[in-house]
Amino acid sequence: MKGMQMKKYVVEQMDAIDSVPCPCGESRRAFVSPDNPVATLHMVDISEDARVHYHKKLTEIYLILEGEGHMELDGDIVPVKPMASILIKPGCRHRAVGKMKIINIPVPAFDPNDEWFDD
Repeated sequence: MKGMQMKKYVVEQMDAIDSVPCPCGESRRAFVSPDNPVATLHMVDISEDARVHYHKKLTEIYLILEGEGHMELDGDIVPVKPMASILIKPGCRHRAVGKMKIINIPVPAFDPNDEWFDD
């Protein structure tokens, strides 16, 4: 038998992943592993005290699932509601404001060392 064949897919059960604190609130992060540099998927419960932050390398795609509020994007206030999607490029200072649940897709894969704050 030749070497073992690695599967070309990964399945994650989002509600079985432990949440971790993040600048936006609490996040459940899927597909985080050293062998996946491409993208991750985060389900985030936005807290009322979400912090403005930015990334030097990451692009993020937000999809609002539940709740309403607004996004602060480089000082602009943009109202959002369920099914709104936002593409956030590197360097854009941002935060979500309001009680919301979102999906966040960081590209490339999330790197905790690429979270930056002005304060």
